[in-house]
Amino acid sequence: MSTSTPGSTAPGTGRWIPVSLAVFASAWGGNEFTPLLVMYRQDGSLSDVAVDGLLFTYVLGIVPALLIGGPLSDRLGRRPLMFPAPVFAALGSVLLALGSQSLTLMSLGRVFSGVALGLSMAVGGSWIAEISRREGAANRAATRAAMSLTAGFGLGAGLAAVLAQWAPWPHVLAYAVNIALSVIALALLPRAPETRPRNRSAGSLVDDLPITGLAHPRFLFIVLPVAPWVFGACATAYAIIPSLMTDKTSSAPIAFAGLCCLLGLGVGFGIQVVGRHIARPGTVRGAVLALVLVAAGMGLSVLTARTLSIWVALVAAAVLGCGYGMAVLSGLLEVQQLATPDNLAGLTAVFYSATYLGFAMPMLLAFISETWPSVTYPMMFGVGVGAALTSLVVVVAAHRLNPVHVRVTDVRAVAE
Repeated sequence: MSTSTPGSTAPGTGRWIPVSLAVFASAWGGNEFTPLLVMYRQDGSLSDVAVDGLLFTYVLGIVPALLIGGPLSDRLGRRPLMFPAPVFAALGSVLLALGSQSLTLMSLGRVFSGVALGLSMAVGGSWIAEISRREGAANRAATRAAMSLTAGFGLGAGLAAVLAQWAPWPHVLAYAVNIALSVIALALLPRAPETRPRNRSAGSLVDDLPITGLAHPRFLFIVLPVAPWVFGACATAYAIIPSLMTDKTSSAPIAFAGLCCLLGLGVGFGIQVVGRHIARPGTVRGAVLALVLVAAGMGLSVLTARTLSIWVALVAAAVLGCGYGMAVLSGLLEVQQLATPDNLAGLTAVFYSATYLGFAMPMLLAFISETWPSVTYPMMFGVGVGAALTSLVVVVAAHRLNPVHVRVTDVRAVAE
C-alpha cells in the first residue's frame, strides 16, 4: 500500500503533463514566428536586419522572466509564477496577428512571447523536474523538460509554415492556433500539484535574486560554453539557411523554412530520447557530442552557402538540430547535477538565458553581410566551426581539471 502526503503524487499518475503542456504552448508561441521570417521579408516593409532583429527581440522578454521568475518561484511557489505563462503566450500571438504591418506591435508581441517562454523554461522546467522526482522518475526529469520545449518549438514552427504558405489569412491563422492551445494549457494547469510551498518567512526578494553556484568551475567552463550553441545551432538551421535558399525555393519558401525547423527540431527531439544514456553523470560525453555535431553542422552550412543545394541545406539543418538537442539536454543534466533544491530554478534560468545569446546570430550575420559585403556567409560559418571546436577544448579541459564525484545511485538512475 502506498502513502502520500499533501501535495504529493503517486508514481505514474502523470501530474507533470499539464505543466509540460503549458511549456509546450509557450515554446510553440515562441517559435511559430521563425519560419514566417521569409514571409515578412517578402512583404518588403522591413529590412533583413529588422526582421532578424524581431527574432532576437523576444530575448528581451525571456531573460528578465528567467532571471526573476526562477528565484521568485523559489519564494512564492511554482504555480503562481507558471500560471501567467500561457496568458503571455496568447497575448503575444494576438499582438503578432494584429500587427503584421507594425514593427512596434510585432516587437511587443515578441517580448510577450519571450516572457511566456522565459517563465516556462525557468519555472516550468523546475516544476516538471520536481513532480517527476515525486513520481519516482527523477532520471526522466531533464528529458521531459527538454522534450516539452523541443516539441513545442518544432510543431509550432512546422504548422505555422504550412498555414502561412497554403492556408488563408497567412498573417493571422498560425497565431490563432497558439492562442487556442494556450487557453487549453491554462485550463489544465491547476491539475498539477504545487511542489514548492510559499516561503512566508523569507526576507526580501532582493535577497533571493543572487543565485548561488554561478562561480562553480563546471558551470563556468562546461555549462556556459555549451549554452549559446543551443539556439545558435537552431538559428542557423531555421533562420539563416532558409534565407540563403530563398531563390532556390521560390515556389514555397515559407514551407521550406518550416521544413528546416521541423527537421532540425525533430531530430533534436529524437536525439534527446537516447541522449540521457550518452550524457552520463560525471562525464561530459553529452557536451562533447553536442559541440562535435555543432561544428559538423557549421561545416555543412559552409557547403550549403557555397552550393545552394537543397539537399545539403536539409542535411545541415538536421545535423545542427542534433547539436541543439544534445546541447540543451547535456546543459540541463549538468545544471541538475550541480544544483540544490534552493538554487535549481536560478541556475536553470541562467543556463537558459545564456542559450538565447545564440538567437543574436542571424541579426549579427545579416548586419556584417550588409555592412561588409566582402565578408561572405561561408567565411562566417567557417568562423563558427572554429568557435565550436574552441568550446569543445574548453569543456574537455574543464572536466579534467574539475571532475565531479557521482553516487552509484545516480549512475543507475540514468541507465534505467
